[in-house]
Amino acid sequence: MADTTAIGLHQASADQLADKLNTLLANYQIFYMNVRGYHWNVKGQHFFELHTKFEEYYTDLLTKVDEVAERILTLGHQPLHAYSDYVRVADIAEDKNVHDGEACVRGIVQGLQTLIELQRELLSLASDADDEGTASLASDYIREQEKTVWMLNAYLG
Repeated sequence: MADTTAIGLHQASADQLADKLNTLLANYQIFYMNVRGYHWNVKGQHFFELHTKFEEYYTDLLTKVDEVAERILTLGHQPLHAYSDYVRVADIAEDKNVHDGEACVRGIVQGLQTLIELQRELLSLASDADDEGTASLASDYIREQEKTVWMLNAYLG
């Protein structure tokens, strides 16, 4: 079929999904750098636990960046790969000069909330396109991140 991709999706759907995935990728990249910065710069009484936790988070985010980029490639498109594109496309803003542990945790909660919202939109779009691969990816991320938001909000009190 001329109107389908190598994995059997309608080309128009694949185009739309790849565009949404590139937006998600940009947000993940900015968020990754924010969390990396929190890890490097956190100070205060909870330094040791937060420093370790932030490393766990940014390591997971780096894996997700790669998975999202590979999904874009699977759909037959090119992932964004310039930081200038990430800054232009992302809803998550760079978070600079944050040292306070609670402010770092709040930054993570806000970033995750943005990612969850984007992934819900992606999940809906993928479901409509009968794209189980993208839907599964988004669903897995949402489930995991909702729990993390709950835990971090419990930490913040």
